[in-house]
Amino acid sequence: MNKQEISMALANSLLQIKAIKLNPANPFTWASGLKSPIYCDNRITLSYPQVRNFIREEFTKMCLDKFGKPDVIAGVATGGIPQGALVAQELGLPFIYVRSEKKSHGMNNQIEGIINSGQSVVIIEDLVSTGKSSLLAVDALREKGAVIKGMLAIFTYGMDVATENFKSKDCILHTLTNYDSLIQKAIQENYVRENDLESLMEWKKDPQAWSDARM
Repeated sequence: MNKQEISMALANSLLQIKAIKLNPANPFTWASGLKSPIYCDNRITLSYPQVRNFIREEFTKMCLDKFGKPDVIAGVATGGIPQGALVAQELGLPFIYVRSEKKSHGMNNQIEGIINSGQSVVIIEDLVSTGKSSLLAVDALREKGAVIKGMLAIFTYGMDVATENFKSKDCILHTLTNYDSLIQKAIQENYVRENDLESLMEWKKDPQAWSDARM
């Protein structure tokens, strides 16, 4: 399969297993308080071996194709931990994971596992929205002297702010699927109506304005 076929196939799987739900008429409320027509929980993929294996295989291929074999695979807590561990196992590489902040107890670790200065790292994430939380892992690893080859994620909303944030941190992001593929597949398979398309694309363009209009 080519890149677009992979993106569409995975988007379809995420809709089928309800890892991603769409409801522009009755929006979801994110933890941030933002109203959104989409809710994504890619951890659900772990309960479906066929989908889980597809993600592992495509992540592994993408890692080797885009970055070559790194010294270490890192998962972003929490959603990127199991996905990253699966990729590390497939590649026979060490695995570590990175929290958003240091623990307040014990060794006060932000990074769990062994990372040495100068080692190359590919980071695995499950979901990218604005990119801010994902990029905290980049900062933490660079503080330890790691060389970041880039980040792979299952899904991105494709927000402009995420593109800007990754650019500002000089970090390459590749994803298996994305919001545009998801919406295209959702309309094809009748998960949403075609007249919902305008609203769904308005949200992507300006999530805050879309949310404010529905408060």
